[in-house]
Amino acid sequence: MATAPTTTADTQDGVLGRPAIAGAGGHSIADAARETGLTPDALRYYEREGLLLQPVDRASSSHRRYSDVDLGWIRLVTKLRGTGMPIRSVREYAALVRAGEHTEPARLQLLEEHRERVLGQLDETRRNLEAIEHKIGIYRERAREGAPERSVTP
Repeated sequence: MATAPTTTADTQDGVLGRPAIAGAGGHSIADAARETGLTPDALRYYEREGLLLQPVDRASSSHRRYSDVDLGWIRLVTKLRGTGMPIRSVREYAALVRAGEHTEPARLQLLEEHRERVLGQLDETRRNLEAIEHKIGIYRERAREGAPERSVTP
């Protein structure tokens, strides 16, 4: 099977590179699920939706055999999805990586735009957390003072 063209940025440890847990035959779908924290159904879904860099190898028994590069890529896709990147954007990113190094400027733009959305979400979450912390402070202060019971307090 031919491997997808990747760059150093696509294969650095923590993204695509990781020590092997299986022999030369690759990782079974059960091993891949355990390694990535996804279910076998989710792994099949990622493959069906074109989110992987390359088709997953198959053993002579036709069972999927995931390479370390596959697992690293799946981990990255999981992080992108975990930060709210839409499937269509992940698919676009994977297609850009498959297309080769000349797409790095487009990949950078896609990731920078996603980062801006994530930073906006973090800011909103921080503001929401501040409101929760404020309410907690009010209730703690009332508990310390032994405040009389009140009717419903928002």
